[in-house]
Amino acid sequence: MKKKLLSLAIAVVFGFSATANTPIDGDKKTVKVSESTVTWKGYKVAGSHEGTINLKSGSLDFNGNKLTGGEFVVDMTTINTTDLDGDMKGKLDGHLASDDFFGVKAHPTAKLVFKDLKSFNKDSYTVTGDLTIKGITKEIIFVVSVFENKATATLKVDRTKYDIKYSSSSFFDNLKDKVIYDEFDLVVDLAF
Repeated sequence: MKKKLLSLAIAVVFGFSATANTPIDGDKKTVKVSESTVTWKGYKVAGSHEGTINLKSGSLDFNGNKLTGGEFVVDMTTINTTDLDGDMKGKLDGHLASDDFFGVKAHPTAKLVFKDLKSFNKDSYTVTGDLTIKGITKEIIFVVSVFENKATATLKVDRTKYDIKYSSSSFFDNLKDKVIYDEFDLVVDLAF
C-alpha cells in the first residue's frame, strides 16, 4: 500500500511539474479572407488612384484578449483599380502588375509578419512588422485596432524601399506633372 501511495505521489508531482513547465500556447485566429478587405490609394501630382487587392491567407495571434502576433499573405495578382473603367482601368491594372511596379509574374505574393506589438490602450497596438514586396523585406510600423472579431489597420508604404522607382521624383528629374509620390496607403479591414 505504501508503495502504491508513493508511486501515486510521484506521478502527481511529476505530472503537475510537467504541466506547469509546458508553455501555454496562445489562440491563433484564422482571418476570413472572403470577408476581409485591403484597399490601396496611390498619389500623383495630377491626382490619385485607388483600388483593392485580395488577401490570400492570414492569422492573428492572441493571448487571451491581447493581440500578440500576426502573419498575412497578399495575392498580388489581384491588383484591381476601382476608380477607373474600361481601357484606362485595364492599362493601369496591367501597369501596376508589370515590372515597373509590383512585378507580379515573378512576385505573385507579398507578406507581412508582425515582430513586435505594444499596446497603447485596451484595443489598439503599435506594431513593428516585416513587409515583403518583390522579394525585398523592410521594417514597417503601423497601428492595429481590434474590436471583437474585427481588426483594422492603416499602413503608409514607401514603394521605393521595394525597388519601385517608376516616376519617382526621388530618382528622376524633370518629371513635372508625371510624378507619382513614393508613399501609398493601405487600409486593411480584417474579419476573423
